Amino acid sequence: MGMHASRNQVVALFIGLFGCAPWGSIGIAMEPIRTEYVTKRNAAWVELYRELHASPELSFQETKTAEKLAAKLRTFGYEVVTGVGKTGYVAVLKNGPGATLMLRADLDGLPVVEQTGLDYASKTRARDARGVDVGVMHACAHDMHMACQIAAAEYLAEHRDQWCGTLVLIGQPAEEIGGGAKAMLADGLFVRFPRPDAAVALHVDPEMEAGTVGYRAGNMYASVDSVDIVVQGKGGHGAFPQSAIDPVVQAAHLIVDLQTLVSRENNPLEPAVITVGSIHAGTKHNIIDNTCKLQLTVRAYSPAVRERLKEGIVRKAKAAALSAGAPEPKIEFSDDTPATINDTALVERLVPVFQQTLGEEKVIEVQPVMGGEDFSQFGLAGVPIAMFRLGTQSSERIKAFQQKEQSLPSLHSPFFYPDPAETLETGAKTLIAAALEVMPPK
Repeated sequence: MGMHASRNQVVALFIGLFGCAPWGSIGIAMEPIRTEYVTKRNAAWVELYRELHASPELSFQETKTAEKLAAKLRTFGYEVVTGVGKTGYVAVLKNGPGATLMLRADLDGLPVVEQTGLDYASKTRARDARGVDVGVMHACAHDMHMACQIAAAEYLAEHRDQWCGTLVLIGQPAEEIGGGAKAMLADGLFVRFPRPDAAVALHVDPEMEAGTVGYRAGNMYASVDSVDIVVQGKGGHGAFPQSAIDPVVQAAHLIVDLQTLVSRENNPLEPAVITVGSIHAGTKHNIIDNTCKLQLTVRAYSPAVRERLKEGIVRKAKAAALSAGAPEPKIEFSDDTPATINDTALVERLVPVFQQTLGEEKVIEVQPVMGGEDFSQFGLAGVPIAMFRLGTQSSERIKAFQQKEQSLPSLHSPFFYPDPAETLETGAKTLIAAALEVMPPK
């Protein structure tokens, strides 16, 4: 190496010899995020986001998405394995001794027909698990989560002089149906690949201003259970109800009675929600059908409350059948997603770093919500987790909706979209800052 060797060449030599840059011995102080690199690369990252937005895939169908991102990560020097948990990927970059950090992005879109009017709006259609042709949209902005992960992955690969340890990136399938995290764990995520000392993820917030990040220690998202109930009856003619057992009337009683599980059997200081999202029976005005089908979601924070709600649903459904003189209903619980509980120590460690990176006024403590997230599964597997909310809306758009006294489009709305550039740059900086804090240079 000549007298005019670049700083990066010097750093690369020490990394090659010692596994990490020995900062004290060569007199290079650890630096904060090199924001000029992030700003320069953000336009390319936004273009990737637009490509992802225009080509969503449904849960456990994310093959093309995973391959696209895996190919990018390989160009950065990551070792990548696809097909983990059916359609997920795991990328590993080892950079000497140190902590292991996992950054998670989710891959799947939703069966929603996009109506944003964006020039990169999704026009994708696909067949869902039932074989039904549906429109597909990234209505929960998993495309933004992916783009932020790729941005952080590129930065950290290009700036290995700033950190030491092992970086594990996962592209997790099927978050929307609560199955992807479990599938990856069952496929040996923490056995086949380095087990993380901490895991960090972002989730967009449809009401927070772009440029901001929300944090909370402890409860962040609720547990979610899906419930399918088939109320049994006895079919007949609408003119002769005495000859039938009407499952619709029985279901109507049950729907009202289910709400008493929250209003009269649950401690009002412990959050709980039961929502009947679908009810269907019959084919014609004057026909009493044999069955009525209900679909519910059940949400709570406390495991004890969760179990009481599930027990109560079974009890109320059987009681409604008994009252009507009907056969017992068929009840099936699915999409088991535990509550997401952020590790307090990890959150308290990262918040000051985010404040330093983004500005103290941009890092906001937020309240828990009753939405669900299967990122929780990694916490249950024994890894300290922290999920942060990423602001998405330009100040101009927020003001426009306020002036019209309208609510901003929510997640899963066909009209929801984030402000790409500012949201992505903020998300990238957040993940990079977390990595530099958890995996400092030796």
